[in-house]
Amino acid sequence: MSLFCLLWTPLFYLFKRSVSSASGAGSGGVWALLLGSIVALTQFFLGSFVNAGGFGLSRWVSGCIDIVTLPAVLPLLVYLLLIGLRLITGTPDFTNFALLWLIPGGALRAVSWSAQSDPILLVLVPLLWTAIVVGLPFFVGPILDSPPLWLLIPSALGALVLPLLAATVYWAFFSQRTILGFLLLFVIIIPLVVSMVHGMMKE
Repeated sequence: MSLFCLLWTPLFYLFKRSVSSASGAGSGGVWALLLGSIVALTQFFLGSFVNAGGFGLSRWVSGCIDIVTLPAVLPLLVYLLLIGLRLITGTPDFTNFALLWLIPGGALRAVSWSAQSDPILLVLVPLLWTAIVVGLPFFVGPILDSPPLWLLIPSALGALVLPLLAATVYWAFFSQRTILGFLLLFVIIIPLVVSMVHGMMKE
């Protein structure tokens, strides 16, 4: 399981590049690996920001901040900032940037979580990261094209709800609410599957 946590993100990154027309993260690839390494090391030494106890709200908040949501959303926010500062040029590819960003974090988590041998951390969490970094551009893309209101509202809601649902999936499995966990996992993987199929059809 530690090997899965270590290798899933780089292998998925290579797979995505092989089935899409994008050549990579462009000029942002170096920024992604550098900043991702800094953030991963900082969190590794600082530890968790939320003291989660039991199976209640604190566990869900911990999933949002320390484990699932923020680690996957932060690279996308930083990417937008780097584009605004013109430190990244070329065609935007949020997903490739975020996947590269998450590689150092996945490696460090594989080490720090290995003693627990917990499939929720070592297998589920990398899958949730991927669902977020592929799913968010799926929803954000139409918003950037100034769509009509009937498309803007569901796209905005999808971009807002997806990261929170990912943390809820983590919480559900941790709380041994397996059926709920699998149902929500199925829901948040749909944008990932649609996005990848669409990328392959464009080739």
